[in-house]
Amino acid sequence: MTKKIAILGSTGSIGRQALEIIREFPEQFEVIALSGGSNLELLLEQTVIFKPKYVTIGETALYSELKSRLAGTGIQVLAGLDGLIELAVLSEVELVLTAVVGSIGIKPTLAAIRAGKDIALANKETLVAAGSIIIPAVKQHGVNLFPVDSEHSAIFQCLEGRSAEQVARLILTASGGPFRNLQPQDLEKVTLEQALQHPNWKMGGKVTIDSATMFNKGLEIIEAHWLFDMPYERIAAVIHPESVIHSMVELVDGSTIAQLGPCDMRLPIQLALTYPERFDNSFPKLDLLSGKQLNFYPVDRRLFPAVELAYQAGRAGGVMPVVLNAANEQAVQAFLTGKIEFTGIIRIVSELMGYYQKEGYSSHPDIEEIFAVDRQVREQADQLIQRRG
Repeated sequence: MTKKIAILGSTGSIGRQALEIIREFPEQFEVIALSGGSNLELLLEQTVIFKPKYVTIGETALYSELKSRLAGTGIQVLAGLDGLIELAVLSEVELVLTAVVGSIGIKPTLAAIRAGKDIALANKETLVAAGSIIIPAVKQHGVNLFPVDSEHSAIFQCLEGRSAEQVARLILTASGGPFRNLQPQDLEKVTLEQALQHPNWKMGGKVTIDSATMFNKGLEIIEAHWLFDMPYERIAAVIHPESVIHSMVELVDGSTIAQLGPCDMRLPIQLALTYPERFDNSFPKLDLLSGKQLNFYPVDRRLFPAVELAYQAGRAGGVMPVVLNAANEQAVQAFLTGKIEFTGIIRIVSELMGYYQKEGYSSHPDIEEIFAVDRQVREQADQLIQRRG
């Protein structure tokens, strides 16, 4: 039976790889809808190949050109956040892959859940900023939420068939990025080019910088809390430079279950799209006889203070994860565009978290308060960036 899919973020790294998988299994999937950000030409190319019924462009200034170039095809063309939400709730769609970057993914994902759609989630911000709303909605509407991140997919697989009482803790592995062997003072001198040289994975700019700061691991810790209903004191992270073990689950009897695989995001994407089925594919397999050693080290929180900031935000709850995420997004973009230095990312996030710790906000924010704080934090972060530029 063909599974009907909408891909939010089809022109990004996860979206492109998802479409590779769909091409590998043309009998298993039908692409109903695609959405891209600003890469018009790639979105048009994908439209020609996969023939969706609906297409959305995030950059609203490109809407007229997209509509013009798809005239006569019968494809309905939409734009902006409203377009994403409309794709997410289409009656014929069964599974929505949320692969957009940033908090823009929250409202379409929530709308899809409320419309009874299963979710393949590759958007960290959805659970980091709005986990207290998303997870109750998943339970209320009886839908499935499949994690796409390699770490959460690994934990998802290790937990299969196990009760919560059997689990001692979740252990997220981290490559440590390009700076794992530096001293904290060395980070003052790193360049954008160095920060973008991830040793194991090929990812977009935002995710690659998050790996260099280890904000990605901090965000994943918050995600794991919501995905697996696990308290923060039972979620750990370790440096595993080879990225062969994607994460582990330690059981109460002392056994540790690990999921291994090559550094290939297509594997967790495929599982999220096909679960509970597993299909043979043409992707490279893990070679256990390659002679590669597996090493593990503790996370140095002096070198990677982002991890501690994430624990603080997660434990505080309320709007603090929103502050962490929004401040980091703005700071990373400023670093990518040369407006601040690498260590400025941590300084900006830390300063804004300190500010919001003194302010009185709801401990259970609704979606509107989450977005109000998100907008405010971004404005404040931009002001800090301008002063430091």
